[in-house]
Amino acid sequence: MLVYNSQTHKKEELEPIEPGKIRMYVCGPTVYDQIHIGNARTFLAFDVIRRYLMYKGYQVTFAQNLTDVDDKIINRANETGRTAAEVAEECSAAFIEQMHRFGVLDPDIRPRATHEIEAMQEMISLLIERGVAYPVPSGDVYFSVRADHNYGILSGRSLDQMRAGERVEVNDEKRDPFDFALWKAAKPGEPSWPSPWGDGRPGWHTECCAMIHRYLGCPIDIHGGGADLIFPHHENETAQAMCAWDSVLANTWMHTGMLRVDGEKMSKSLGNFYTLKEVLDKYPADAVRLLMLQTHYRAPLDFSFERLEGVAGTLERLQTCARNLRWAAERSPQDGELNDADRALGTQIDTAREEFCRQMDDDFNTAGGLAAIFSLVTAANTYLADAADDTSTAVCLRAADMLTELADVMGIGLSRSAGDDDLPAGLVDLAREQAGYEGTSAAEAAEVLLAARQQARAEKNWGVADAIRDGIGALGLVVEDTAAGARLHRKE
Repeated sequence: MLVYNSQTHKKEELEPIEPGKIRMYVCGPTVYDQIHIGNARTFLAFDVIRRYLMYKGYQVTFAQNLTDVDDKIINRANETGRTAAEVAEECSAAFIEQMHRFGVLDPDIRPRATHEIEAMQEMISLLIERGVAYPVPSGDVYFSVRADHNYGILSGRSLDQMRAGERVEVNDEKRDPFDFALWKAAKPGEPSWPSPWGDGRPGWHTECCAMIHRYLGCPIDIHGGGADLIFPHHENETAQAMCAWDSVLANTWMHTGMLRVDGEKMSKSLGNFYTLKEVLDKYPADAVRLLMLQTHYRAPLDFSFERLEGVAGTLERLQTCARNLRWAAERSPQDGELNDADRALGTQIDTAREEFCRQMDDDFNTAGGLAAIFSLVTAANTYLADAADDTSTAVCLRAADMLTELADVMGIGLSRSAGDDDLPAGLVDLAREQAGYEGTSAAEAAEVLLAARQQARAEKNWGVADAIRDGIGALGLVVEDTAAGARLHRKE
């Protein structure tokens, strides 16, 4: 499996530190507001990377932090008349809720900065002891960038190219304008913790490094985040690890490309700034995932609602194909010897998985992986259309299961046919009312209702046919008329 390493600027064979296991850390959000779709793109990309690594058999330990103390949180608290802790707690809960809606798996470890103060202070003390950090009279502690002879190894920048002051205050107490804060002295009204250098709080660059060392050890296999974090955040992280523990922080650095909206940089001033919640309130999470995964994670992503509308139709094509295959399997005659069409689809199933893995093994090429999935959709649709009632139960189920399996790696759900055991019990009452059904099986009731509706349509009794359709719709199901007959599926 080849993975692009941002530090070396090339694809490299993935070689886990411990065979069969991957330790992976992705920088989480600063929790002061709802996350925007650019953030969501990064979290989605690493969710799929994690899912694929697990699909390939790796035991993945995945950690992602919550930055719950920061200038932005403090400013938002002051703006709204709340405490920083209240803002952070509310926005942390909102972030987790939106990740669940988006289908992103929970991390195995989710440390919060405010719970890791002791680990950060221990690291800062070690850096001071080693002569690469220094306290100043105000109570701040700074990392001495020039003391790290490897500084710039990740971003490839020399000190002359770098800019001081990104999320770091430049002041007269610094020995060098490039130095960054490890500990910030408390200001009136701000959250703070006692320390050997006075009451204060950690600098932004400090927390991830300390958390990784505490929970995963150094080095880890993969450290990820958005491309905007390469400098200064990730550069400062790896500098601290090298100077504190004589170890690189991560063997492989991975970064996602930026998201643009309709070809322009997303910003509130342009009126094209969208939170993930705003988008998910209007569109299915699976459709948003599908749109984003059509672009390789390292490439810039152009988001537009026009594209999202089109992708919603593509998603329906995929979900409908899986449902039709399961529906055909339920109605296929007893399997006998496979014919040429059955064997051809069987070959397509194997080919789709091989191609899917080939694409994903090449630096997690989700666009290529999706192409492999849809090649199977095309083959399956052709098979169903040509075979009519002469389909193989086994082959149809294999194809449906493979589509579900591969889509699941992408975090895209393919709902099973409404002929499953979880049909609403209300179908029984509806069948009794509309067709005199006397049984208790929801599956049987569904068949009775479809037959009654078909008979009513044949007799041009549209009132009865519509009543059955509307009653089924009120139970959260849709009647789909196909060339091979009617069937039910759940509303998307």
